[in-house]
Amino acid sequence: MSAPRLVVDLVKVEANTRQLVEQLRPRGISVTGVTKAALGSPEIGAAMLRGGAIGLADSRIENLTRLAAGAPASASRTLIRSPMISQVDQVVRHATTSLNTGLRVLDALDEAARRQRRTHQVVLMVELGDLREGIAPEDVIDLALTTRTRRRLRLAGLGTNLACQNGVVPDDRNMGELSRLVEEVEAATGESLAVVSGGNSANLPWALSTSAVGRINDLRIGEAILLGTEPLHRTVLPGLHDDAFRLVAEVIEAGVKPSQPWGALAQTAYGELAPLRAGGGSGTTRQAILALGRQDVLLEGLVPPPGITILGMSSDHLVVDCGDHRLAVGDELTFGVGYGALVQAMTSPFVAVVLTEPAAARGRAATPGTYLPS
Repeated sequence: MSAPRLVVDLVKVEANTRQLVEQLRPRGISVTGVTKAALGSPEIGAAMLRGGAIGLADSRIENLTRLAAGAPASASRTLIRSPMISQVDQVVRHATTSLNTGLRVLDALDEAARRQRRTHQVVLMVELGDLREGIAPEDVIDLALTTRTRRRLRLAGLGTNLACQNGVVPDDRNMGELSRLVEEVEAATGESLAVVSGGNSANLPWALSTSAVGRINDLRIGEAILLGTEPLHRTVLPGLHDDAFRLVAEVIEAGVKPSQPWGALAQTAYGELAPLRAGGGSGTTRQAILALGRQDVLLEGLVPPPGITILGMSSDHLVVDCGDHRLAVGDELTFGVGYGALVQAMTSPFVAVVLTEPAAARGRAATPGTYLPS
């Protein structure tokens, strides 16, 4: 079987989705499954929908186009990055909803929807402190009123995004402000807002513990479904699987080498100064090289198996200390992945993606570039 390969357990993706849906439902919050870390995989999106997600979301219209081909018509498809004006026709065609922050893009979407004789749903994003995308709170009502005058746009709701750019934590204060703005917009427009999208997986610790959910009724969840973790501290959430994705790499060299490099030292291939290896001295290390590099995966997101220590990585080689493991050429090692490693592995053309699920579901065709094991 090809290596490196990312093995995806679709049963665990579905189970994680179902667990979060069931935990959030009593609080009046629905789950929109985010597939951007999975390169818009229709199979992974389908697992999220089977688990109870009300719709799918992605930051790239190319991924939403793939999802649109396989998702049921009843499932929403939301573009969660503000649309590029150069792509508004594709956005209207393949996304039911988009997150927006400015009038120029809204006007372009309205014109694209007019050309296609479609109606496009809009969620206005509010800046609440993380300093990524969002309208200033004092400008929300004006933009909401303006949006309602566009013939082919429908104001679906308000949303916000925290924790991604500067790590701002969702809490009662900023979520309460979003709820307050929803009520002000409803009072100004005379219509209720269907969607109040409070944020992403970083909202889960708040949403599952607060007594003040307010008007929040939707969360856009990717990392917690895929990896079982929340992004604030990368802790595994209760009841979730943290091993739905595993990265397998093959050993291409194994042997005993000196524990420290020798000669004058300068920068590595990536402009770094390599630290001296732990232990020091003039001893030896049982070392292995795997066919896995920075073109395949983010080093900082790799979790080695117990007893294996990562020593370094270049474009195409991962060097590890084998410890007491006796690895040979042709052996394989299986690594856990964090969010950054998952994103890069899914988008690397050199990493095969293997989707595993019950035999009854294997009759479905896999997405090009992936395969279901026999």
